[in-house]
Amino acid sequence: MNETLIGPGGNLTARERVAVALDVPTAEDALRARDSFGDALGLAKVGSALFVRAGLPLIAELKDGGAQVFLDLKFHDIPTVVGQAVDKAVDAGVDYLTVHAAGGPAMVEAAVRAAERGSTRVLAVTVLTSLDLESWRAGASPDEASVEAAVSRLASLAVGAGAHGLVGSAREAGILRRAGGPSCTVVTPGIHMPGSETPDQSRSVSVEEAVRSGSDILVIGRGVMNAPDPAAALRSVQHALEEVSR
Repeated sequence: MNETLIGPGGNLTARERVAVALDVPTAEDALRARDSFGDALGLAKVGSALFVRAGLPLIAELKDGGAQVFLDLKFHDIPTVVGQAVDKAVDAGVDYLTVHAAGGPAMVEAAVRAAERGSTRVLAVTVLTSLDLESWRAGASPDEASVEAAVSRLASLAVGAGAHGLVGSAREAGILRRAGGPSCTVVTPGIHMPGSETPDQSRSVSVEEAVRSGSDILVIGRGVMNAPDPAAALRSVQHALEEVSR
């Protein structure tokens, strides 16, 4: 699974285009999961709950094991604080990290500036996949016409501030791609497994649908983590990605 793919994804391989969400309680659980994937694991996503428990030592162990690391902490703070946090992530060798586009252009710019001295790519989160229009209006923008309008607005803001990539629902991948252009890395959760008849999330899409809509990196968690053979399950996603990207 080391063949470079064409189309969305640029020069990324299939291993690098599937981010496995390590949504487990401890570093020991995360490392056991990593071992169950073997060399199929190319990109590991570490969220806030696991990071608070395990911290930077886990990042180092994942990197030492040959995986890239996607640190999904969704920074949203004053620009100076976010810049300092990104600076530490660069020191740790993090490959991707997330900030909230809603933090504003100055905050996104601070994150991007801090990342410039390394190879860390800053991904701006638009609208969380858990939010519908009513929830979004209640907490962020009461006058927003639709979730899609919010995604488009925030994506354009983030790209204008220099973000390297965008994160949003797979159903809005096309919006993210249009806002970000060909060089933007589009990351989408909400992907269901090849052959699955009942998606885990009501707004999830297939690998094929996500890639054809413009996704570069697909985030998958329980579908591979809880599989009887996690490595085989992950390879099935990578194979489906290869097929649709040719």
